[in-house]
Amino acid sequence: TVSVIDTADRRVAATIPLGGRPYGVAVAPDGSRAYTANYEANSVSAIDTRSNTVVTTVAVGRNPTGVTVAPDGRRAYVTNSEANTVSVLDTASAAVTAVVPVGRSPLRAALTPDGGRAYITNADENTVSVLDTGSGTVVRTIGVGVRPIGVALAPDGRRAYVTNYTGNSVSVIDTTTDAAVATVPVGRLPDGVAV
Repeated sequence: TVSVIDTADRRVAATIPLGGRPYGVAVAPDGSRAYTANYEANSVSAIDTRSNTVVTTVAVGRNPTGVTVAPDGRRAYVTNSEANTVSVLDTASAAVTAVVPVGRSPLRAALTPDGGRAYITNADENTVSVLDTGSGTVVRTIGVGVRPIGVALAPDGRRAYVTNYTGNSVSVIDTTTDAAVATVPVGRLPDGVAV
């Protein structure tokens, strides 16, 4: 299920049945849709946020773990952890328009503010793939710490922050050069990150 939380009074306002072990969730920039990566069902569901109902479910690669919506809301990027791919979903037609090979065990993705590039963590390869969203190709692979999971970009898009789950650290990537410029020790088993 997906729980909808009313942030004003901190209560569960709705519970949406999905099945398939929903793993990742992302909301469109206009707030009209939420998208879930359904790990065991090999699919992505689109939820109407006004009615709290599933409006469509689309098949993607094996074991999707993360979903990220482009800043313009026109595409969603789904990391398929067992297929070693990213599925590109056209949100208007609810169709997969491309499948891009990346590193081993892609788990999460973050997009630059202009939507031109996606940074994808590859947990079993200790790398981040840089996807040019215009051409649909990986243009660079960046070495980071051990078992990268989470990734977030600064609001200006100049830095990407990657949690290295087994490495107990955060890698800092300069997105102008696509190079790791720092590794910051943090607590045990860091997973999610936000800027």
